[in-house]
Amino acid sequence: MTMTKADLVDTVAEAADVPRKQADEVVQVIFDSIISALRQNEKVELRGFGSFRIRQRGERTGRNPKTGDQVHVPPKKIPYFKPGKHLREELLQQ
Repeated sequence: MTMTKADLVDTVAEAADVPRKQADEVVQVIFDSIISALRQNEKVELRGFGSFRIRQRGERTGRNPKTGDQVHVPPKKIPYFKPGKHLREELLQQ
């Protein structure tokens, strides 16, 4: 089973007893804030839940899986999530 953004919005709307549209705006603001901070190379830390940051992957030589030819893979930035202590402990209790 997968939780989607719509499921998250429904959960927030129910828990906060607000209209679904208002909950959707809250969830979207949170996502936009995280993305904006990451674009500025800031670390986003949500105590107990985890932290988001950008990692830099170096350039490397890869292979084309179809032909086997070597290809140059340029450096790139990727988002990275590290779960917090509380989240890890909650998942271990299951």
